[in-house]
Amino acid sequence: MAKLRPPAAPFWGSGHAERARYFLFGAPLDLTGSGRLGTGEAPTAVRWASANIESYSPILDADVFDVGLTDLGDLAVASLELVPALDEIERTATDVLARGVPVVIGGEHTIALAIGRAVKRMHPDAIILWLDAHLDLADELDGRNLAHGTWACRLGDEVGFDDFIALGVRSGTRDEWERSKRCLHASSDLHLPDDVRARIGNRPVYLSIDIDVLDPSAAPGTGTPEPPGPTSRELFSFLYGLRGLNLVALDVNEILPGVDPSGITAVTGAKLIREACILFGPHP
Repeated sequence: MAKLRPPAAPFWGSGHAERARYFLFGAPLDLTGSGRLGTGEAPTAVRWASANIESYSPILDADVFDVGLTDLGDLAVASLELVPALDEIERTATDVLARGVPVVIGGEHTIALAIGRAVKRMHPDAIILWLDAHLDLADELDGRNLAHGTWACRLGDEVGFDDFIALGVRSGTRDEWERSKRCLHASSDLHLPDDVRARIGNRPVYLSIDIDVLDPSAAPGTGTPEPPGPTSRELFSFLYGLRGLNLVALDVNEILPGVDPSGITAVTGAKLIREACILFGPHP
Protein backbone atom coordinates (compact mmCIF):
# COMPACT_ATOMS: atom_id res chain seq x y z
CA MET A 1 0.00 0.00 0.00
CA ALA A 2 1.16 3.54 -0.72
CA LYS A 3 2.62 5.48 2.17
CA LEU A 4 0.01 7.73 3.76
CA ARG A 5 0.49 10.71 6.03
CA PRO A 6 -1.02 10.12 9.48
CA PRO A 7 -3.80 12.59 10.24
CA ALA A 8 -3.32 15.19 12.95
CA ALA A 9 -6.47 13.74 14.49
CA PRO A 10 -8.11 10.60 13.09
CA PHE A 11 -11.74 10.39 12.08
CA TRP A 12 -13.81 10.15 15.27
CA GLY A 13 -14.93 6.57 15.77
CA SER A 14 -11.93 4.98 14.10
CA GLY A 15 -9.75 2.39 15.79
CA HIS A 16 -7.07 -0.22 15.13
CA ALA A 17 -6.52 -1.59 11.63
CA GLU A 18 -6.56 -5.22 12.71
CA ARG A 19 -10.23 -4.90 13.66
CA ALA A 20 -11.22 -2.93 10.61
CA ARG A 21 -13.89 -3.53 8.05
CA TYR A 22 -13.76 0.07 6.77
CA PHE A 23 -10.47 1.74 5.79
CA LEU A 24 -10.71 5.51 5.53
CA PHE A 25 -8.17 7.59 3.70
CA GLY A 26 -7.99 11.10 2.31
CA ALA A 27 -7.40 11.73 -1.38
CA PRO A 28 -6.79 15.50 -1.47
CA LEU A 29 -6.75 15.76 -5.26
CA ASP A 30 -7.39 19.39 -6.19
CA LEU A 31 -6.36 20.15 -9.77
CA THR A 32 -9.32 20.57 -12.14
CA GLY A 33 -12.00 22.48 -10.23
CA SER A 34 -14.18 24.67 -12.42
CA GLY A 35 -14.70 27.22 -9.65
CA ARG A 36 -12.41 27.83 -6.69
CA LEU A 37 -9.76 25.31 -5.76
CA GLY A 38 -9.48 24.10 -2.19
CA THR A 39 -11.11 20.66 -2.03
CA GLY A 40 -7.71 19.28 -1.03
CA GLU A 41 -8.35 20.75 2.41
CA ALA A 42 -11.50 18.66 2.89
CA PRO A 43 -10.02 15.52 4.51
CA THR A 44 -8.72 17.57 7.44
CA ALA A 45 -11.96 19.56 7.70
CA VAL A 46 -14.15 16.44 7.63
CA ARG A 47 -12.04 14.74 10.29
CA TRP A 48 -12.27 17.83 12.48
CA ALA A 49 -16.04 17.91 11.94
CA SER A 50 -16.34 14.24 12.88
CA ALA A 51 -15.08 15.05 16.37
CA ASN A 52 -17.91 17.54 16.79
CA ILE A 53 -20.71 15.04 16.25
CA GLU A 54 -21.48 12.01 18.37
CA SER A 55 -20.20 8.60 17.36
CA TYR A 56 -23.61 7.13 18.17
CA SER A 57 -26.41 7.22 15.59
CA PRO A 58 -29.86 7.45 17.19
CA ILE A 59 -31.52 6.67 13.85
CA LEU A 60 -29.56 3.43 13.44
CA ASP A 61 -29.17 2.74 17.18
CA ALA A 62 -25.50 1.88 16.80
CA ASP A 63 -22.08 3.44 17.32
CA VAL A 64 -19.43 3.89 14.66
CA PHE A 65 -16.81 2.76 17.22
CA ASP A 66 -18.35 -0.70 16.98
CA VAL A 67 -18.34 -1.22 13.21
CA GLY A 68 -14.59 -1.53 12.60
CA LEU A 69 -13.35 1.74 11.06
CA THR A 70 -9.69 2.69 10.83
CA ASP A 71 -8.16 5.92 9.53
CA LEU A 72 -5.12 5.32 7.35
CA GLY A 73 -4.31 9.00 6.80
CA ASP A 74 -3.93 10.97 3.58
CA LEU A 75 -2.31 10.14 0.29
CA ALA A 76 0.44 12.52 -0.74
CA VAL A 77 -1.14 13.40 -4.08
CA ALA A 78 -1.34 17.17 -3.75
CA SER A 79 2.07 17.67 -5.39
CA LEU A 80 1.53 15.15 -8.20
CA GLU A 81 0.30 15.65 -11.73
CA LEU A 82 -3.21 14.37 -12.42
CA VAL A 83 -2.42 10.98 -13.99
CA PRO A 84 0.17 9.92 -11.37
CA ALA A 85 -2.19 11.09 -8.63
CA LEU A 86 -5.04 9.00 -10.02
CA ASP A 87 -2.70 6.01 -10.29
CA GLU A 88 -1.77 6.41 -6.62
CA ILE A 89 -5.41 6.59 -5.56
CA GLU A 90 -6.24 3.53 -7.67
CA ARG A 91 -3.38 1.51 -6.20
CA THR A 92 -4.42 2.37 -2.66
CA ALA A 93 -8.08 1.61 -3.33
CA THR A 94 -7.07 -1.73 -4.85
CA ASP A 95 -5.00 -2.62 -1.78
CA VAL A 96 -7.82 -1.67 0.56
CA LEU A 97 -10.42 -3.61 -1.43
CA ALA A 98 -8.44 -6.77 -0.73
CA ARG A 99 -8.92 -6.13 3.00
CA GLY A 100 -12.28 -4.41 3.32
CA VAL A 101 -14.24 -1.34 2.25
CA PRO A 102 -12.38 1.83 1.21
CA VAL A 103 -13.96 5.03 2.53
CA VAL A 104 -12.38 7.96 0.74
CA ILE A 105 -12.60 11.67 1.50
CA GLY A 106 -11.91 13.87 -1.55
CA GLY A 107 -10.69 16.06 -3.05
CA GLU A 108 -12.38 16.64 -6.35
CA HIS A 109 -14.75 14.13 -7.92
CA THR A 110 -12.08 12.94 -10.35
CA ILE A 111 -11.03 10.56 -7.54
CA ALA A 112 -14.03 8.43 -8.54
CA LEU A 113 -12.33 7.47 -11.81
CA ALA A 114 -9.46 5.89 -9.87
CA ILE A 115 -11.69 4.24 -7.26
CA GLY A 116 -14.11 3.05 -9.94
CA ARG A 117 -11.28 1.44 -11.89
CA ALA A 118 -10.15 -0.42 -8.78
CA VAL A 119 -13.68 -1.54 -7.95
CA LYS A 120 -14.43 -2.71 -11.48
CA ARG A 121 -11.19 -4.65 -11.70
CA MET A 122 -11.99 -6.57 -8.52
CA HIS A 123 -15.77 -6.70 -9.06
CA PRO A 124 -16.56 -6.58 -12.81
CA ASP A 125 -20.32 -6.70 -12.08
CA ALA A 126 -20.21 -3.76 -9.64
CA ILE A 127 -22.77 -0.96 -9.78
CA ILE A 128 -21.35 2.57 -9.90
CA LEU A 129 -23.89 4.73 -8.05
CA TRP A 130 -23.15 8.43 -7.78
CA LEU A 131 -25.13 11.27 -6.24
CA ASP A 132 -24.35 14.59 -7.86
CA ALA A 133 -25.92 17.76 -9.14
CA HIS A 134 -23.94 17.26 -12.35
CA LEU A 135 -23.87 14.31 -14.71
CA ASP A 136 -20.04 14.29 -14.97
CA LEU A 137 -20.45 12.58 -18.34
CA ALA A 138 -18.69 15.27 -20.39
CA ASP A 139 -16.15 14.10 -22.93
CA GLU A 140 -14.13 17.25 -22.26
CA LEU A 141 -14.22 20.05 -19.69
CA ASP A 142 -12.27 23.29 -20.04
CA GLY A 143 -10.04 21.62 -22.61
CA ARG A 144 -9.33 18.59 -20.39
CA ASN A 145 -10.44 15.05 -21.06
CA LEU A 146 -9.58 14.15 -17.44
CA ALA A 147 -11.42 16.37 -14.99
CA HIS A 148 -14.01 16.39 -12.25
CA GLY A 149 -16.77 16.68 -14.86
CA THR A 150 -15.49 13.91 -17.16
CA TRP A 151 -14.63 11.06 -14.78
CA ALA A 152 -17.87 9.13 -15.41
CA CYS A 153 -17.46 9.43 -19.18
CA ARG A 154 -13.87 8.17 -18.97
CA LEU A 155 -14.85 5.25 -16.73
CA GLY A 156 -17.78 4.43 -18.99
CA ASP A 157 -15.50 4.44 -22.01
CA GLU A 158 -13.40 1.81 -20.25
CA VAL A 159 -16.02 -0.47 -18.66
CA GLY A 160 -19.31 0.49 -20.32
CA PHE A 161 -22.23 2.49 -18.98
CA ASP A 162 -24.67 -0.35 -18.32
CA ASP A 163 -23.89 -0.51 -14.59
CA PHE A 164 -24.02 3.26 -13.97
CA ILE A 165 -26.68 4.99 -11.87
CA ALA A 166 -26.65 8.78 -11.45
CA LEU A 167 -29.11 10.37 -9.02
CA GLY A 168 -29.83 13.96 -8.07
CA VAL A 169 -28.46 15.12 -11.43
CA ARG A 170 -29.84 18.41 -12.72
CA SER A 171 -27.02 19.88 -14.77
CA GLY A 172 -25.14 18.81 -17.88
CA THR A 173 -24.60 19.55 -21.54
CA ARG A 174 -26.90 18.27 -24.27
CA ASP A 175 -24.28 15.63 -25.08
CA GLU A 176 -24.11 14.52 -21.46
CA TRP A 177 -27.87 14.09 -21.22
CA GLU A 178 -27.77 12.06 -24.40
CA ARG A 179 -24.94 9.92 -23.01
CA SER A 180 -26.89 9.41 -19.77
CA LYS A 181 -29.44 7.38 -21.73
CA ARG A 182 -26.81 4.65 -21.95
CA CYS A 183 -26.71 4.34 -18.16
CA LEU A 184 -28.77 1.86 -16.19
CA HIS A 185 -30.60 4.82 -14.66
CA ALA A 186 -30.21 8.59 -14.36
CA SER A 187 -32.62 10.88 -12.58
CA SER A 188 -32.89 14.24 -10.86
CA ASP A 189 -34.63 12.44 -7.99
CA LEU A 190 -32.94 10.71 -5.07
CA HIS A 191 -34.94 7.56 -5.67
CA LEU A 192 -34.25 4.06 -6.93
CA PRO A 193 -37.25 2.66 -8.83
CA ASP A 194 -38.22 -0.87 -7.85
CA ASP A 195 -37.01 -2.36 -11.12
CA VAL A 196 -33.62 -0.67 -10.78
CA ARG A 197 -33.28 -1.81 -7.17
CA ALA A 198 -34.08 -5.33 -8.35
CA ARG A 199 -31.37 -5.08 -11.01
CA ILE A 200 -28.85 -4.15 -8.30
CA GLY A 201 -29.79 -7.08 -6.09
CA ASN A 202 -26.73 -8.22 -4.17
CA ARG A 203 -24.22 -6.96 -6.71
CA PRO A 204 -21.26 -4.97 -5.34
CA VAL A 205 -21.98 -1.23 -5.12
CA TYR A 206 -19.57 1.69 -5.18
CA LEU A 207 -21.35 4.75 -3.77
CA SER A 208 -19.83 8.13 -4.65
CA ILE A 209 -21.37 11.22 -3.04
CA ASP A 210 -20.57 14.63 -4.50
CA ILE A 211 -21.69 17.01 -1.78
CA ASP A 212 -23.12 19.41 -4.39
CA VAL A 213 -25.98 16.96 -4.89
CA LEU A 214 -27.50 18.91 -2.00
CA ASP A 215 -29.22 22.24 -2.42
CA PRO A 216 -26.67 25.04 -1.90
CA SER A 217 -28.58 26.12 1.19
CA ALA A 218 -27.71 22.74 2.76
CA ALA A 219 -24.15 22.49 1.40
CA PRO A 220 -22.74 25.93 0.59
CA GLY A 221 -19.17 24.70 0.96
CA THR A 222 -18.61 23.42 -2.56
CA GLY A 223 -17.11 24.80 -5.73
CA THR A 224 -19.99 24.30 -8.18
CA PRO A 225 -23.31 24.76 -6.33
CA GLU A 226 -26.41 24.01 -8.39
CA PRO A 227 -29.89 25.01 -7.15
CA PRO A 228 -32.43 23.65 -6.58
CA GLY A 229 -31.58 20.39 -4.89
CA PRO A 230 -32.57 18.07 -2.06
CA THR A 231 -32.29 18.94 1.60
CA SER A 232 -29.91 17.15 3.92
CA ARG A 233 -32.90 15.36 5.48
CA GLU A 234 -33.84 14.03 2.05
CA LEU A 235 -30.28 12.90 1.37
CA PHE A 236 -30.01 11.01 4.66
CA SER A 237 -33.43 9.45 4.14
CA PHE A 238 -32.26 8.19 0.77
CA LEU A 239 -29.08 6.81 2.32
CA TYR A 240 -31.05 4.88 4.94
CA GLY A 241 -33.17 3.47 2.13
CA LEU A 242 -30.07 1.78 0.70
CA ARG A 243 -29.92 -0.62 3.64
CA GLY A 244 -29.20 -4.14 2.43
CA LEU A 245 -27.07 -3.18 -0.57
CA ASN A 246 -23.64 -4.77 -0.86
CA LEU A 247 -21.44 -1.71 -0.40
CA VAL A 248 -17.81 -2.30 -1.42
CA ALA A 249 -16.55 1.30 -1.65
CA LEU A 250 -17.65 4.79 -0.60
CA ASP A 251 -16.42 8.31 -1.14
CA VAL A 252 -17.56 11.80 -0.21
CA ASN A 253 -16.08 14.51 -2.36
CA GLU A 254 -16.11 18.16 -3.52
CA ILE A 255 -16.31 19.73 -0.05
CA LEU A 256 -14.62 23.13 -0.19
CA PRO A 257 -13.81 24.30 3.36
CA GLY A 258 -12.76 27.77 2.24
CA VAL A 259 -16.35 28.70 1.37
CA ASP A 260 -18.10 26.65 4.06
CA PRO A 261 -19.84 28.91 6.59
CA SER A 262 -19.54 27.50 10.11
CA GLY A 263 -18.23 24.23 8.64
CA ILE A 264 -21.73 22.88 8.03
CA THR A 265 -20.82 21.14 4.76
CA ALA A 266 -17.89 19.33 6.37
CA VAL A 267 -20.17 18.24 9.22
CA THR A 268 -22.62 16.83 6.68
CA GLY A 269 -19.78 14.93 5.01
CA ALA A 270 -18.62 13.52 8.32
CA LYS A 271 -22.11 12.42 9.26
CA LEU A 272 -22.65 10.76 5.87
CA ILE A 273 -19.53 8.69 6.49
CA ARG A 274 -20.58 7.82 10.04
CA GLU A 275 -24.08 6.78 9.02
CA ALA A 276 -22.94 4.81 5.96
CA CYS A 277 -20.35 2.83 7.93
CA ILE A 278 -22.97 1.91 10.51
CA LEU A 279 -25.71 1.25 7.95
CA PHE A 280 -23.83 -1.08 5.64
CA GLY A 281 -22.35 -3.46 8.08
CA PRO A 282 -21.65 -4.17 11.71
CA HIS A 283 -18.27 -5.33 12.88
CA PRO A 284 -17.67 -8.68 11.12
